[in-house]
Amino acid sequence: MTLIKSISGIRGTIGGNPGEGLTPIDIMNISYGYSCFLKEKHKTSRIKVVIGRDARISGDMVNKIITATLQSTGIDVIDGGLCSTPSTGIAVKDYKAQGGIIITASHNPKNWNALKLLNENGEFLSDSDGKKVLKFSDDKKRFETIDKIGEYYKDENFTINHIEKILSLSLVDTAAISKAGLTVAVDAINSVGGIAIPMLLEALKVKNIIKVNCEPNGLFDHDPEPLPSNLTKLSSQVVKNKADVGFAVDPDVDRLALICENGEPFGEEYTLVAIADYIIKNHKENNITTVSNLSSTQALSDITERHGGKHYSCAVGEVNVVEKMKKVNAIIGGEGNGGVIYPKIHYGRDALTGIAIFLTALAKSKNTCSSLRKTLPDYIISKNKIELKKGVNTDDILNKISEKYKDHHLNKEDGVKIIFDKEWIHLRKSNTEPIIRIYSESNSKEKAEQLAKKIIDDINSLL
Repeated sequence: MTLIKSISGIRGTIGGNPGEGLTPIDIMNISYGYSCFLKEKHKTSRIKVVIGRDARISGDMVNKIITATLQSTGIDVIDGGLCSTPSTGIAVKDYKAQGGIIITASHNPKNWNALKLLNENGEFLSDSDGKKVLKFSDDKKRFETIDKIGEYYKDENFTINHIEKILSLSLVDTAAISKAGLTVAVDAINSVGGIAIPMLLEALKVKNIIKVNCEPNGLFDHDPEPLPSNLTKLSSQVVKNKADVGFAVDPDVDRLALICENGEPFGEEYTLVAIADYIIKNHKENNITTVSNLSSTQALSDITERHGGKHYSCAVGEVNVVEKMKKVNAIIGGEGNGGVIYPKIHYGRDALTGIAIFLTALAKSKNTCSSLRKTLPDYIISKNKIELKKGVNTDDILNKISEKYKDHHLNKEDGVKIIFDKEWIHLRKSNTEPIIRIYSESNSKEKAEQLAKKIIDDINSLL
């Protein structure tokens, strides 16, 4: 059994002993801690919390425990039922709630679940706020008497409200999408995307929708991470049905992967790049700024600078990307895992908004999906890791690598990133395992792998 507590909430495998797996006790403790945090932060007589969940088998059970705990501490609950992470985040602001909880373990297998905690803006908690929740969760518990327990409301309009906001975006053109007569295939990995994406596509006037794994029963047909190796069924359905594009999401619909009309992957790094390219080209003002994390492709930097803009990088993690986007007033940002963050709708990764903008770009380009991909800068990222023996000082290893490459441009904001003109290597230590993750990028797979091998050899020489 596995249980991981972090500043963003708690996740783990269902069952087992308290403190070792995600049990009712652990769910209650973190919900209680979150309740105490909200009460301390918001000095108001009534506090509201929005809840949404993906379609995992354990979701309803976890929801009931969270709801009961929050109500028992005097907090009102607005339950959106089955809905995506971005829809839940947006609902926090729509309903003027003080917080939100998303019940999802993202791309983890079906035996996992998690509580992702949101602030009053529908965004993930900061590091300092997350630590307060964890502290409160260990405190002695005190619950309200009968006349002060919270109220419960059911509202299943979160997805509809989200879609209406997407349709109102100036860069989403339903007329162009309708005129293009596109055929779109969707792999929703048997979760809430099976509800939300067809609903969105119908609202965008897409007439031909090919559904793959769209029954939201939580019985994931394949590994739920939207990587090419897991999307072979979608690829075959795209080719078989002569679809113009295939969309794949993770169980909570905040990551988006694309399949071209020929069945080939568009590239998870390029979801954000393609959408950003369209947004930048249609930006009417001069302040073109973009943000992605240090492990994401430099293609976003290339297209930003091509249009006279400025690209910024930041530490890995959605919270860090959002913080940097706000600081530099970025028009678009995100992560190379298919996470698109468009501030005009919400500061959070949002596959639904990504789908709408990409379809508009595809329809207006009058290109095929594969042809559109060829218009973008072409890089390849190689992802590797090296396992260290127990007791090895990871920070010491990274410091020695930094010293070895001190004559190159280094970024130490998150591990060590070494930049060689149009190539780079990013080394990050794991917080839970004796591992250094190694990301390298070049203009070919061979060169990227050679960069990774060189660094791995350097690290082995230090051990």
